[in-house]
Amino acid sequence: MNETVAAPPAHAPSYPADRTCPYALPESYDRLRRAPGSIHRVTLYNDRTAWVVTGHETARRLLADPRLSSDRRTEGFPRLSPRAEATRDRRPPFVGMDPPEHGPLRRMTTGGFTVRRVDAMRTEIEQIVHGLLDTMIAAGPPADLVTRLSLPVPSMVICRLLGVPYADHDFFQDASSRLVRAASAEQARAAGDDLERYLDGLVRQMEGGQRSGLLGTIIGEQLEKGMIDREEVVLTALLLLVAGHETTASMTSLGVITLLEHPEQLARLRSDRSLVPGAVEELLRYLAIADVATGRVATADIEIDGELVRAGESVIVAGSIANRDGAVFADPDTFDIQRNARGHLSFGYGVHQCVGQNLARVELEVVFTALLDRLPTLRLAVPVDQLSLRPGTTTQGVDELPVTW
Repeated sequence: MNETVAAPPAHAPSYPADRTCPYALPESYDRLRRAPGSIHRVTLYNDRTAWVVTGHETARRLLADPRLSSDRRTEGFPRLSPRAEATRDRRPPFVGMDPPEHGPLRRMTTGGFTVRRVDAMRTEIEQIVHGLLDTMIAAGPPADLVTRLSLPVPSMVICRLLGVPYADHDFFQDASSRLVRAASAEQARAAGDDLERYLDGLVRQMEGGQRSGLLGTIIGEQLEKGMIDREEVVLTALLLLVAGHETTASMTSLGVITLLEHPEQLARLRSDRSLVPGAVEELLRYLAIADVATGRVATADIEIDGELVRAGESVIVAGSIANRDGAVFADPDTFDIQRNARGHLSFGYGVHQCVGQNLARVELEVVFTALLDRLPTLRLAVPVDQLSLRPGTTTQGVDELPVTW
């Protein structure tokens, strides 16, 4: 199969687009959402075309369609930035595989992220959050919430869950940041190589001695029994380590911004903590930070809402747009913590639905509850329009969030 190289239609907008507001759709996404139909042509950075799915029902259906491949080595897989070219010829982690190879590798991780396992960690997560807040409050305002809370919370949690020494967190936070924000394939490849070398050394160390966490379990139950090889362990650890702190950190920071910019909704939370789980779901719907994670390539011709997607063509499910589908979510541009937002697509759908979603929910619930309790006067230290937003080619968020109280 060959990638689509035909010239894009004159009206095909560029994709992805940068946000100009932490929680509003880019203007071009809003136009796509309002255009007739639920699938549209867009132009990628390399002038190739792709289909972007904007309708919620169509998105769910296609994310579960086996005729759309997640294998990023396949010709036609959408590359959303030069950074993505680094993965073209590399063995992917299980998120970049299709059944039947995908299933066994995914299942070896799920035991670490069950509702029961994550609920058992809630007290530990609360201790981590309150310890960080103790330090931040003692230092006094202003503070950068990203470095003080948003990033270290999920970093500490995923390290403990995996069995990765938190003492090494400065290294892997730097390397993972370089990986997801790289401006070129060479930069991304260098950061990925650094992380893989570190994790390969950690796996070898665990093989020969003491082991802990999910990574130790995988080594004992899978690697040493010949079920998988060391590279598969390393790639799985890399996926969970990077995704396990980048996304939750971004959701924390953007969630705080969104709540502070919607004081009437924040007041509801302050008066009724039982609304926190629903508020987390609404934030996940409203912010939808990971559109770059839902690329696919068609392995057969598929007719979608009157459009023919041909084998070999790129398909991107735009969760941020599908989550604003008015046919599913009434008044979708309104942030309402009391709506039923559980049908959102921010964790994907189908066999590739995010394995860490239970952990992310608990972390966010704990962080927002703690902030409500400990910092009732929390506010932004700079106007919201002065915050520097990440580009659309990576996980949405901010690298700095100055706050005061």
